[in-house]
Amino acid sequence: MKVKKIMVFQLMLSIILIAGMTSCSKKSSSKNSSRATGWNVDSKKGLSNKKQEAGPGLIFVEGGTFTMGKVQDDVMHDWNNAATQQHVQSFYMDETEVTNFMYLEYLDWLKMVFPPSEENYKNIYEGASPDTLVWRNRLGYNETMTNNYLRHPSYAEYPVVGVNWIQAVEFSKWRTDRVNEAVLEKNGYLKKGAKTNEVSAESSFSTETYLNAPTSTFGGNEEIVLKGGRGAKKVKAPKADKDGNVTEEKNVYAQRSSGLLLPEYRLPTEAEWEYAAAADVGQREYNTYKGQKKYPWSGGYTRSGKRQNRGDQLANFKQGNGDYGGIAGWSDDGADITNEVKKYPANDFGLYDMAGNVAEWVADVYRPIVDNEANDFNYFRGNLYTKNKIGADGKIEIVTKDNIRYDTLSNGRIIARNLPGEIAQIPVDEQETYLRQNFDKSNNINYRDGDKQSSKYYNFGSSDSDDGKSKQNTTMYNSPRHNVTTDSLGKMVRRYDTSNKRSTLINDQVRVYKGGSWRDRAYWLDPAQRRYFPQDMATDYIGFRCAMSRVGPKSEKRKSPRN
Repeated sequence: MKVKKIMVFQLMLSIILIAGMTSCSKKSSSKNSSRATGWNVDSKKGLSNKKQEAGPGLIFVEGGTFTMGKVQDDVMHDWNNAATQQHVQSFYMDETEVTNFMYLEYLDWLKMVFPPSEENYKNIYEGASPDTLVWRNRLGYNETMTNNYLRHPSYAEYPVVGVNWIQAVEFSKWRTDRVNEAVLEKNGYLKKGAKTNEVSAESSFSTETYLNAPTSTFGGNEEIVLKGGRGAKKVKAPKADKDGNVTEEKNVYAQRSSGLLLPEYRLPTEAEWEYAAAADVGQREYNTYKGQKKYPWSGGYTRSGKRQNRGDQLANFKQGNGDYGGIAGWSDDGADITNEVKKYPANDFGLYDMAGNVAEWVADVYRPIVDNEANDFNYFRGNLYTKNKIGADGKIEIVTKDNIRYDTLSNGRIIARNLPGEIAQIPVDEQETYLRQNFDKSNNINYRDGDKQSSKYYNFGSSDSDDGKSKQNTTMYNSPRHNVTTDSLGKMVRRYDTSNKRSTLINDQVRVYKGGSWRDRAYWLDPAQRRYFPQDMATDYIGFRCAMSRVGPKSEKRKSPRN
């Protein structure tokens, strides 16, 4: 009898436990309940798997594994593009190079917001303007391009040239802010028309400033920077749900968790550019990979083999000495200098002019070797880690007209490296680097960049002097150290390094550029080719395009071909 009572008690206890578990299961499966705590949470708080939208002008490039570098004979004996296997995350890239029209939009904005007539802003517009004198040639008449290429409407859709690497970076930062400014206005977080009617030097918009201190955007004008998005002007009384929880109408600024603001526009890394140009995705047939391409298109020739346009040139490049386009007529490639974008077929990613027209700046600092032993995932050399500058009052420091940072380039041109309204940046320090395994300093350009003992002029205990006259050098790349500054009167002061001990032009201020141009022979159309040029100098054959990182999944969810 006693045993039966125990069994009945155990049975009842089991029923109670099962019922409780079922009840908990129902609650935990509630739409608004947290899988971590079981508490009710706001499902509209940006955690609903919002997908990234492509920014204006961008094409999606699905990432993957590829062979970076040249797999054919290196007839130039550069030995700087040995084949390595790399993996690139998915990203977005400009469909075409940045055009004259796009860059003029940037210049017009700068001139409107920072009038060159004002003393504090006199160098901003001039410093951003392309160098139109790059077209001049001692033994050639190119004044037509010098005077017209940038601004004449006939060249509006041609790729911008005469832009150095630093200017390309600053354009990318400007583009980020203008795109996100439009996104916020569209979604009701900024007063309608504010991006054009309310902008001034003291109240310009910066994406990072908005995210970190929205009340500092547009000079802290609450009539422009709105809370709550589209519902900002609607005030509702607090309501209680069926569980008795009170929820109030949102009254906040847009945040990163809102999923509205796009990541920054930037220059693509060398690995991204080469991967996008090669577009090996088009080399798959019935799950079989047919190998790396020689050019951004399939085949080993520069002319089309398709019936409808057989014989047409697939890119704009120099075909021989004194031959920049071919004989006029059918065999001509349609251009002598640059050509209008989208005049040649796109590659398998939908990107135009990834070979020919103009070569393009990428983000990387140049080194002869791509160190895939250190990293084979999103490879990039050139990281300079910074953080927001905090003022004495404990708040982030916003750039004003009185503390704009300018750089004096080797040709004496002065370029603004930050603008009013942006957050001032400083290098990271021990607070970020102490006991870390993945990085230990702010400047990582020279990481694993050979050892000092490998240098021809290495000498223990010796160091280079600034005048360049030392007998030994303890740096890996013994390049000239020119010093160009301006005095208080704005006069250029040049100190050139005349040492005969310098052995290379490679240093931390030279950047990689990729792809062939209208001045180059077909050899340079191979996406694997890599060359370098000083970051503060410009030419008539280097342009650029922007990229943007993709956040979230590598690609859209797809069903298996077998299903």
